[in-house]
Amino acid sequence: MIVVLAGGVGAARFLQGLVQVVPQEQITVIANTGDDYDFYGLHVSPDIDIIMYTLAGIVDEHNGWGIRNDTYNTMQQLTSYGYEDWFLLGDRDLATHIHRTNLLWQGKMLSEVTDILRCHFGLKLRILPMSDQSIATHIQTPAGLLHFEEYLVKYRSADEVQDVIFVGVDKAKPALGVLDALKQAKAILIAPSNPIVSIGTILSVPGIQDVLHQASGKVVAVSPIVGGAPIKGPADKLMRGMGHEVSAVGVAHCYREFLDAMVIDVQDAHLIKQIEALGIAAVVTNTIMRDDVTKANLARTVLQAVS
Repeated sequence: MIVVLAGGVGAARFLQGLVQVVPQEQITVIANTGDDYDFYGLHVSPDIDIIMYTLAGIVDEHNGWGIRNDTYNTMQQLTSYGYEDWFLLGDRDLATHIHRTNLLWQGKMLSEVTDILRCHFGLKLRILPMSDQSIATHIQTPAGLLHFEEYLVKYRSADEVQDVIFVGVDKAKPALGVLDALKQAKAILIAPSNPIVSIGTILSVPGIQDVLHQASGKVVAVSPIVGGAPIKGPADKLMRGMGHEVSAVGVAHCYREFLDAMVIDVQDAHLIKQIEALGIAAVVTNTIMRDDVTKANLARTVLQAVS
């Protein structure tokens, strides 16, 4: 079994490549839920939904999130009542959140609900939320403490990052099956996701890093930083705010305690020696996932790095 630690868009695209070369039944995804947020009384799990929509072939590829060709009648009506519309949710997307929230109200755990949704979309890989308990990623800025979705979407990552706080993590534990999956994995792959607020949030869950230290399977990460900048999102501001160099080397430092190998882009080949100085093997390839072919090639390279 292969386990993938995953955030949102970058992880979803990486998984599109991985499922081309590995049967879905052999893949378990551990997804970040630190971005989960209640909008209009509905529980939204952005990263889980991006992964499901992408692998189901219905994602809005232009945005990387939401459902392709969705309509926004409900949002228009909500704004007419005076609600904010900074987090734009399409009508079909809202149906997912209504269904999830209804199942949670019935007493089901987030992991159970995620599995129900996974089956609905016809996916055969396993998707586990990192925890069934609420862990909310907050960003400390000069303007105050903001939930990550507010920081990212409402304020467009404009403010300086002073700190990152995982609210509720002290009372949380890994969702059922998470630790067993990591212990049994032949390989643990860290998708090209934000190392601070996607993968970092997963690593904050008590017990997960301990298992990674002891894992029998090799741990290989794909750097989301290429040429000193993120492909998408505010990873540079977050890394800089937390005192990390914005480079593949900085990403390696985030994972150095348990990482066996890192896959970096050809633009960063000059960083090989710095990464190897940390005791981490470095593999160079094209990590820019433009189409199905480049996605599959990246997945193959990562799997080769495992062996």
